[in-house]
Amino acid sequence: MNDWNFKNKETMKKQIIAIILLVASVLPATAGNPDRSGSAGASHLLVNPWARTSAFGNAGMASINGVEATFLNVAGLAFVRKTELQFCNNQYLVGTGININSFGFGQKVGESGAFGITVNNMSFGDIEITEEDLPEGGIGKFSPSFTNIGVSYAKGFSNSIYGGLTVRLISEAIYNARSQGVSFDAGIRYITGEKDNVRFGIALRNVGPPMRYSGDGLSITATIPSNGSSVTVNRRSEKYELPSLVNVGFAYDFFFGEKMKLTTDLQYTSNSFSKDQFGLGAQFGFRDRFILRGGYTWENGITSDEDRTTVFTGPSAGMTVQLPVGANETLFGLDYSYRVTNPFAGVHSIGLRIAL
Repeated sequence: MNDWNFKNKETMKKQIIAIILLVASVLPATAGNPDRSGSAGASHLLVNPWARTSAFGNAGMASINGVEATFLNVAGLAFVRKTELQFCNNQYLVGTGININSFGFGQKVGESGAFGITVNNMSFGDIEITEEDLPEGGIGKFSPSFTNIGVSYAKGFSNSIYGGLTVRLISEAIYNARSQGVSFDAGIRYITGEKDNVRFGIALRNVGPPMRYSGDGLSITATIPSNGSSVTVNRRSEKYELPSLVNVGFAYDFFFGEKMKLTTDLQYTSNSFSKDQFGLGAQFGFRDRFILRGGYTWENGITSDEDRTTVFTGPSAGMTVQLPVGANETLFGLDYSYRVTNPFAGVHSIGLRIAL
């Protein structure tokens, strides 16, 4: 029996390595292409709705654990302790009135599995309804809403290898048009080192069929000249692709005694419809109760106002305070992050995390 377990683990490791090599082999084919920028839709799937990893320069895919890991690398969901609840509010690009609210739930399943659900909603406030005959509006307002709901499962295959999968339902809607779709995320993480302080991760995100808008907003009413009667014509919108990408990350922990730890992360993101990015992040924790974070996300042209194609200028920072309560040491954590932008007044994210 022990010999079978050994062979089974060895076979599993070979399969995981094969997956890593397969994904790595497609990196050149999916590498960032600035000429395709703006040609994909559902770009809200690229916006990090969580406070901890956004303060980390979006570079924590090899180290972040729990529900929040479902954004960068779902394999990290396998590290849910028992039950985890997470909430986060983003004041996105302060001055625009855009808000992002997120909720996450994670539950341990069996000895090595975990199940998770995340709900992210981006709202844009009230916008004036305009028509061809009424370009100034005055006939009411509407509130666009972008929502995605993810259902995830992650599992530890050994003490070193973890993997997970997310199925995400996507909805984009205004008052008279809507688009719906589905996407898939998959990720793995490999852990090694004397104190499990070396981690490597790779994830494929936002892979799915094209989406298309439909609804009354795409119909027009015309008059037939011959008899003066009216007819309604429904027009079909063009399909658009999802913003698929590949994340590859590395993390290393430095220990300073038993109470302090410095975690460093390096991440490469290969975007299919925009520039590739490099993220560098670091966090310093004292007894895992008080944590300071900082990060920088780089892409070609980000240091030049003339060549920069993103509102983000690179730097980000944040902190976490989490304290145990009760005999079971339930953790209550408060997270905050700030991302620098130009223009607008940055992005503020405030989150609450409860880990039972």
